[in-house]
Amino acid sequence: MAYDANTEFTKFEPRLLSPAIGAELIGADLANFDDTLSEEVRAALLKYQVVFFRDQHDLTRERHIEFASCFGDLEIHPATPKDQPNPEVLRIAHGANSKGQENNWHSDVTWRAEPSLGSILRAIELPEIGGDTLFSNMVMAYNDLEDDLKERLCDMTAVHDIARVFSRRLNKEASALHDKFPPQEHPVIRTHPETGERLLYVNIAFTDHIVGMDRAESDELLNYLYRRAWLPEYQCRFRWAPGSLAFWDNRACQHYAASDYFPNIRIMERVTIAGDRPFFTA
Repeated sequence: MAYDANTEFTKFEPRLLSPAIGAELIGADLANFDDTLSEEVRAALLKYQVVFFRDQHDLTRERHIEFASCFGDLEIHPATPKDQPNPEVLRIAHGANSKGQENNWHSDVTWRAEPSLGSILRAIELPEIGGDTLFSNMVMAYNDLEDDLKERLCDMTAVHDIARVFSRRLNKEASALHDKFPPQEHPVIRTHPETGERLLYVNIAFTDHIVGMDRAESDELLNYLYRRAWLPEYQCRFRWAPGSLAFWDNRACQHYAASDYFPNIRIMERVTIAGDRPFFTA
């Protein structure tokens, strides 16, 4: 199904989470998905950037993988244990011995040559309160910039580096990570491959520097751009419950997992769809 902002949905009713981004798809049954549902979910994803599902209690891990496969090939994350069954599933578990570390605004795996299309995250075990996930619209973040800054940024590229986060998290030297995942250069302003929209494509987790710019000047500009994701007017906030899932367009938005539940347990499972190389169309 080609992108159409006026798509009529027959399998669910979208309910907006905020004026800027996000919708719950009321009535969708992912355990019993068919081609029509998956096509409509994709259309809703492109329209709202992140979509949410409630009460999916019959959805198994295997069915989670099958549903994600409707949208493309699946990624295996380097943080996934090598002996884990279903390597497509990234299990994100925190508790008394592991405080949540995803509490930075970011777009996933931008250190890949072809960062992911999106991820489908399923709640497995939740704290009684806390552990919400926030999402921020990077199309709006671009659109609201001053015209002269937009013009400058459209000519810039930036380097994204896995070692900024995963050197410490995986206890590996940067050089060892770079052997398999060398730093990648992506446009600062990205053209969305399906909607054609322009969006801001740098994030505080993985973007290291702007190419060809003095480090101090690059840091100053990037810090300004990072803060665009922090504006509440661009955001929605999702409160998890048993049976909930979120599916976000990793090309269009950033997300932030609030780590306010320590030392309580929060366990999630993520299946990620491979994407393509970012580009900018003048």
